[in-house]
Amino acid sequence: MAQIFSARADTRLRLAVIIGLAIAVLAGAAGFAHVRSGAAWAIGRPAPQPIPFSHAVHAGGLELDCRFCHSGVERRADAGMPSAGTCLGCHDRVWNVTAQFVPLRAALARGTAVEWASVSRLPDHVRFDHAAHTVAGVGCESCHGKVEEMPRTVRAETLSMGFCLDCHRDPGSRQVTAASAMRPHGLQARRHLHYGVEVSPLTRCSTCHR
Repeated sequence: MAQIFSARADTRLRLAVIIGLAIAVLAGAAGFAHVRSGAAWAIGRPAPQPIPFSHAVHAGGLELDCRFCHSGVERRADAGMPSAGTCLGCHDRVWNVTAQFVPLRAALARGTAVEWASVSRLPDHVRFDHAAHTVAGVGCESCHGKVEEMPRTVRAETLSMGFCLDCHRDPGSRQVTAASAMRPHGLQARRHLHYGVEVSPLTRCSTCHR
């Protein structure tokens, strides 16, 4: 039987397959790099807020303690966001710019919370406790960056699972106030056997995942 395709056609097919595979590999690598990049995690991207707010002014210039606005950070899983009453408690007396504070006055009148946009919100399947980390000596800057230098609040870290595990595996790699950080109640001393493998409570899946 005569050959249907010429030798040149066979060469072209082989070349097309090789180029196609190379493009697929490059596309996969580019996608993987993008997923792990800061852009994919909105690093440095401010979120729209109901009123203009500057951490650089409040935490930096005025040196307000983080706990003044985020009052639950030492007692609850949720650090809490400032209420309209908290903001207006100062701004009714200082720099009372009516137009900018209309959303706050409206929230106060309705008895509802101010709809702040969180730049550090975690997925619903993640369990995170601010109080546990604060008591362990983990500084706010470890996860939130230098907010006292931010005119507009942005995400400073990915807050990905890899980011959290890096710290849980080596607490000394983050800004921690004591050598015993991340183990205030002997967490590192108590081990857990999972299918015969010893697993630290700090790296156990159920510690952070619902």
